[in-house]
Amino acid sequence: MDQMKEYESEFDQMLFHLPLAGSTFKKVYYDDLLGRAVSKFIPADDLVVPYTATSLDDAEAVVHVIKISENDLRKQQINGFYSDIELSKPSSASDADKVAEKERELEGTTKSARMESMYTLLEFHVNLDLEGFEDVGQDGQPTGIKLPYVITIEEGSQKVLSIRRNFAPNDPLKNKIQYFVHFKFLPGLGFYGFGLIHMIGGLSRTATSALRQLLD
Repeated sequence: MDQMKEYESEFDQMLFHLPLAGSTFKKVYYDDLLGRAVSKFIPADDLVVPYTATSLDDAEAVVHVIKISENDLRKQQINGFYSDIELSKPSSASDADKVAEKERELEGTTKSARMESMYTLLEFHVNLDLEGFEDVGQDGQPTGIKLPYVITIEEGSQKVLSIRRNFAPNDPLKNKIQYFVHFKFLPGLGFYGFGLIHMIGGLSRTATSALRQLLD
């Protein structure tokens, strides 16, 4: 906590969302800009997993939706974390922005006119069999086994910003490095957990159904 200045505030924010959403996530990784490890709160809406996944470990792909300012993205390009390629200006009109605007309306907050438009990055944690970087067996021939990679794409221009190996170079098994930690308020039927909103919604439907039966 002495090194991770944001740890306590991010953890408190995560715990506040957990009973409501049912599932929240922490992302633990090394930040090149800060030059240290960080642990950040990730809302469930910003982490996309396959419908059939039961846990982060067996998910075939995990996509982290990242909102980043133009200035911070440029810093990452200059220091070499992302490719220094030209990108189109971020567009502000999207369904996600409309949803965020509605959430701000419910919270009683407004977006400043001076607020900088944000880029949306899609960070894919996937297994791929990349040409030229194939997994090879003892005979030196490609095995066809897909290896873990982290691929980042800018959503608007659909350009690839980075492709990085997601396993330790000295790991003979080439196991995926797990960045995310999943917290559940109550166990759910699938990947996500149940929160108070789900429980109250279920109870209200049950009560309504029982009341209708009595009236009938």
